[in-house]
Amino acid sequence: MKEVISKNEKDFILSSIDKYTRIDGRSITDMRSIKIEFGKSFGLVEVQLGKTRVYTSITCDIVEPKPERPNEGFYVFNTDISPMSSVSVDPNRGNPLENELGRIIEKGLKESRAIDTESLCIISGSKVWSIKISIHILDDCGNLLDCASISVIAALLHFRKPDVTVIGNEATIHPIDEREPVPLSIHHTPISITFGFFPNEIMIVDPDNKEESVMDGKLSFLVNIHKEICGVSKGGGTSTSVHQVLKCSKIAVIKAAEITLQIKESIINDIKTRQSSINNNKRNGSGFRNNNSKNLEMVEHNK
Repeated sequence: MKEVISKNEKDFILSSIDKYTRIDGRSITDMRSIKIEFGKSFGLVEVQLGKTRVYTSITCDIVEPKPERPNEGFYVFNTDISPMSSVSVDPNRGNPLENELGRIIEKGLKESRAIDTESLCIISGSKVWSIKISIHILDDCGNLLDCASISVIAALLHFRKPDVTVIGNEATIHPIDEREPVPLSIHHTPISITFGFFPNEIMIVDPDNKEESVMDGKLSFLVNIHKEICGVSKGGGTSTSVHQVLKCSKIAVIKAAEITLQIKESIINDIKTRQSSINNNKRNGSGFRNNNSKNLEMVEHNK
């Protein structure tokens, strides 16, 4: 449900955008600031896009594989929108946006084969990793899809699963304080970039909640750092010209590359902080194993 605003406010927003300016001071191609914070455990990430906040948590379990894919693990999505995230959320009714967000992100990851599901296999036909990706919408101040997309990708890159030793048909799971945990095998990282459309063929990047309430439609691209479009999602009934689509796709490629770099730099800084904390504990006689040196090398290598 769109936020309800007054006619005067609507006219002011449309008048500003018609002059290629926005009420929050951004240009039409500017995104709001992005803040990425990590939890104490791997795979816990909160992302802020302006005032929009999304928290993603990733967990893993060992399960039996699907009969049709005995050599592959799998991942499942769950999306939850807090009743406090927006005044438009009705806690007594289901929110279709919950399914839509997870579906778009999941489709982009699966159809582009972003995650190597074969690497999640432990014992063929018997044991595989099931990766659960839980998306929690904390504050909806516009453009939930992009914020959720950034949060999911950051969590996937940050997550580590326990190492496993396989001898015959027996698998031994090693606790992370005994053996270095293993990152997921991720081929590329599709990031969502959303555009809002307005009269006179004007488009803006990253519409906030007020702009969403008056825009004619929107178009989202899932783009990776290799300039590949991994998915497209269109909302609203307005028609979009080929010229607009091509222009948006070029901007999306640039924005996705910038965001991917910010995510990887944030992960490197987080691992350095963890490593420093472990080193301090070792000097103080805590005796914890340093599990982050190799993780840091892998992230920097993929940067």
